[in-house]
Amino acid sequence: MSSSPLRVTVFDYEAGNLHSLVKSLETDFTEVRVETDPAAAVRDTDALVLPGVGAFSPAAVKLASGRDAMRDALLGGLPCLGICLGMQLLFDGSEEGPGTGLGVLSGQVTRLAAERVPQIGWNTLEDTTPRDTLLVESDLQTAYYANSFVCRPTGESARHVIAYTTHERDRFPAAVRVGNVVGTQFHPEKSSAAGVRFVRAFLREAASHVTRGVGL
Repeated sequence: MSSSPLRVTVFDYEAGNLHSLVKSLETDFTEVRVETDPAAAVRDTDALVLPGVGAFSPAAVKLASGRDAMRDALLGGLPCLGICLGMQLLFDGSEEGPGTGLGVLSGQVTRLAAERVPQIGWNTLEDTTPRDTLLVESDLQTAYYANSFVCRPTGESARHVIAYTTHERDRFPAAVRVGNVVGTQFHPEKSSAAGVRFVRAFLREAASHVTRGVGL
């Protein structure tokens, strides 16, 4: 097996501390870098991570100069894990504020329809059938959330929901997947051992797409 590491790039919106996320991505077979340029973030990398720290509008501003390059890379097969805000950026836009998302999935991001907002803490996953391989490998059944806004997929994008969750009476996507692009409304890096297993399962899957070979 090749000893070449899996090159993982975290796109930094410059909105907060990424330490816990970077730690969850660091393994014996990964090489993690943080990049503030959206076009550079999808060059010379094997996987992209869109973190969950920040608000939609400022993140969309940071994304704007390289939006087309990033969108083309994801639609072209680059593995991506979008977490919380990162998942929301996979959609068209958000009522949280102005700005254009990546449009990998059609739909809008709207405020939670609940009395207790934000949702902060643990909540269960209500899985669709069949269960996605990342959920099976990680055995992730509950996860940690910190969100006021949620994704509302429209049209064909609704079939890309791989798990739901419910806060009060609002049922919304907990996770989505389209091709090699995975989005989670929860924070896997804060979801105990099962959450870390979810991240590692994503990394192993990303490595399987690297033709140069990665030693696992």
